[in-house]
Amino acid sequence: MMIDWSNHEEGEGGTTIQGRSGFYSNKRRRRFSSICSITMARKMLIDGEAELGKGGEEGASFDFDLFVIGAGSGGVRAARFSSNYGAKKVGICELPFHPISSETVGGVGGTCVIRGCVPKKILVYGASFGGDLEDARNYGWELSEKVDFNWKKLLQKKTDEINRLNGIYKRLLSNAGVKLFEGEGKIVGPNEVEVTQLDGTKLSYSAKHILIATGSRAQRPNIPGQELGITSDEALSLEEFPKRAIILGGGYIAVEFASIWRGMGSTVNLVFRKELPLRGFDDEMRAVVARNLEGRGINLHPRTNLTQLVKTEDGIKVITDHGEELIADVVLFATGRAPNSKRLNLEAVGVELDNTRAIKVDEFSRTNIPSIWAVGDVTNRMNLTPVALMEASCFAKTVFGGQPSKPDYRDIPCAVFSIPPLSVVGLSEEEAIEQTNGDVLVFTSTFNPMKNTISGRQEKTVMKLLVDAETDKVLGASMCGPDAPEIIQGIAVALKTGATKAHFDSTVGLHPSAAEEFVTMRSVTRRVTGSAKPKTNL
Repeated sequence: MMIDWSNHEEGEGGTTIQGRSGFYSNKRRRRFSSICSITMARKMLIDGEAELGKGGEEGASFDFDLFVIGAGSGGVRAARFSSNYGAKKVGICELPFHPISSETVGGVGGTCVIRGCVPKKILVYGASFGGDLEDARNYGWELSEKVDFNWKKLLQKKTDEINRLNGIYKRLLSNAGVKLFEGEGKIVGPNEVEVTQLDGTKLSYSAKHILIATGSRAQRPNIPGQELGITSDEALSLEEFPKRAIILGGGYIAVEFASIWRGMGSTVNLVFRKELPLRGFDDEMRAVVARNLEGRGINLHPRTNLTQLVKTEDGIKVITDHGEELIADVVLFATGRAPNSKRLNLEAVGVELDNTRAIKVDEFSRTNIPSIWAVGDVTNRMNLTPVALMEASCFAKTVFGGQPSKPDYRDIPCAVFSIPPLSVVGLSEEEAIEQTNGDVLVFTSTFNPMKNTISGRQEKTVMKLLVDAETDKVLGASMCGPDAPEIIQGIAVALKTGATKAHFDSTVGLHPSAAEEFVTMRSVTRRVTGSAKPKTNL
């Protein structure tokens, strides 16, 4: 997603966004791995802690063993774990707290906690009650025809929760002995950082190791009137509930906000450039999500882009590249995120960036400057909160724990918190066909959830397993339907351990549940080869 926008240090997680607007495939992960410095990685593994733990000049004295710039999920995890592994002096800096980020405000907890997966998931819960109330009538609940929704009340509850979490993150740092600085950090040398405090005072510190964990920021398209639109930051803090919303984008954030606002009663138009939303996911599951969005009353505009926004007395007029005109109270740009690296002074120090301004790192999250490291969205590897946590944990183990550790990007589950949600782990059908030498067995199950048999809601759950025909290994699993993320998290453990279809078949189902379908799919839906074009049954 979220987008993970997911999983924070305390409490329940969400997806996925921290997100980029697309899903990062295994193919892209391999491309990333292939450009890492193999020579450096081998040398590090041979030399172990003696090589990886080196940062500054031997024998030099530093103010900090580690200084982290950015106190989001990855930065906080790295600082805490490094301290626990024995780093004697750890510092971290973060911009002052504000729900809407900019170059001068941010907050401890970062995107996920303050303006990402956590507040998003709260709004998803709030929106889900809209459909639940409709379904409740056939379960005997006598409800009035008009049920009021109080957006400002939910918004205040959301704000209270992110303020609480912001405080928790600060206490986590304090309890770990990490020194927190509030202000803007930048690098002025291989072992020197500068923090500009709120009053403009500049503080300089030396550090044996510097870790950059500044995340990413939402982007706006370069079209006339773009200043009339908003990003996901503002969408989570709107003063007034939008009765008419237009969303540009087809990724995590776009699909999730379409579900949120529609679930709360808004008229929603979702505009995206491809034939289906969620580019990069399994095509069959993308079609399921699109059908569900339409079934919930969201107006889809595929193969469409926006060319102009104009302010009118009736609202914001949007003009598409097909010449269509739409009117909305809010226009949300969910068109991707970019690494937050502009104000770090990286070029002056010599840290290498790619063409998106993402920081280039090796397999251990180390930059071309031996004392400078980077984790999370700012490296643009796989932009999910749990992945940033993994990268941060590996960094701490490598540098301060004496355990050289590379992040493992295989079989990472993710979720799109649409209503109902989509969740996947492993390969999509398209990826499996591309990457497997032999045949791929596709197992699918489409059914009406038990809850819907009474409520009368016409919305199918779809599950899918991809199996290597030669080895019987399960290559991927996906599900679109209620509780999909909770179920796929368990399936992810199975894939991580190398489970086969025989393992699934020999597992006794938990009845009655939707999850049991994953262990009762006996008949092959289709068998495809590496050179065949995948077909869907939708």
